[in-house]
Amino acid sequence: MGYEVVRVRFGGGRQPVLQVMIERADRAPLTVDDCAAASRALSLRLEEESLPASDYALEVSSPGIDRPLVRLGDFVRFAGFEAKVEMSEPLEGRRRFRGRLLGAGEGCVRMAVDDSDVSLPFDGIRNAKLVLTDELLAATEAAEQA
Repeated sequence: MGYEVVRVRFGGGRQPVLQVMIERADRAPLTVDDCAAASRALSLRLEEESLPASDYALEVSSPGIDRPLVRLGDFVRFAGFEAKVEMSEPLEGRRRFRGRLLGAGEGCVRMAVDDSDVSLPFDGIRNAKLVLTDELLAATEAAEQA
């Protein structure tokens, strides 16, 4: 359909939620119509797999401006922007890092944190997301106008 899956999560309480974050493969802004079309297609596919819609709520959305970073390529794509990274296990005595992304390679994410460069093993990252900054907003607006 021309979309890439950013993240899939399943969880919740009384009414579990299947959350699917997508973006357009051509990197154009995702619209409500895109989400609706993907939701209809996913619903049909899930029904084919015998997963009754009454067992969960399907939520299809954009990753947003302060998007999660889930693939190694995300850290390359968004190099130069500020991010927050939480590690599964402490690295040099800390689990949380906030700084400017410098890229990624050889299974590690590089960041400028507190005036030093750190290398974080990608496999050890629990959560990562972009930080909403004026710089990120400006870049997003410029991309949408292009």
